[in-house]
Amino acid sequence: MTLLILDLLGTFVFALSGAMTGVQKRLDLFGVLVLSFAAGNAGGITRDVLIGTIPPSAINDWKYVAVSVLAGLLVFFWYPLIDRLRSPVLIFDGAGLALFAVNGTQKALNHGLEPVPAALLGMLTGIGGGMLRDILVTEIPVVLRADLYAVAALAGAIVVVLGHGFHFPQAAVTIVGAGCCFGIRIAALRRGWKLPAAHPSEP
Repeated sequence: MTLLILDLLGTFVFALSGAMTGVQKRLDLFGVLVLSFAAGNAGGITRDVLIGTIPPSAINDWKYVAVSVLAGLLVFFWYPLIDRLRSPVLIFDGAGLALFAVNGTQKALNHGLEPVPAALLGMLTGIGGGMLRDILVTEIPVVLRADLYAVAALAGAIVVVLGHGFHFPQAAVTIVGAGCCFGIRIAALRRGWKLPAAHPSEP
């Protein structure tokens, strides 16, 4: 039940992020809902396919579709209200990244994966929705633009793996892991932390 709640919460905040991007790109209602579902569920679908949970929860359980549609409708009809939040897309995206990274790692560990593959799968779960969202609106995915995006997701996943290895309470590990991921992501945005970017030399 805890994993389901975290999964749905992560789906909701990532779906908000997708819908916000859709409205900013002036998509119609259907386009906003498609972007909302894609951002909210791509990471979870990828995770479920890789660990053998077929069909994926996002397709097999109506609650994921309902949560994604709800987020899309909220943003489409009340965008000015939601937009008053400070940097809303980035905040929602960071929250979704944190929730999906820790939940994906927990689910991978529960399915018997070793620590390293579990951490990598948690990272992939976190970045999958944002990547598909950016691709659908023809932008270079955030994870490829030198921001601390995948690094933040991996940090949160590593916290979960370490907590699992030391047999710490799962709830506490989840909170600390999500906080670590979200904190790194928001700090990177506010302080301008970036990984080194490629600079091809002129011919």
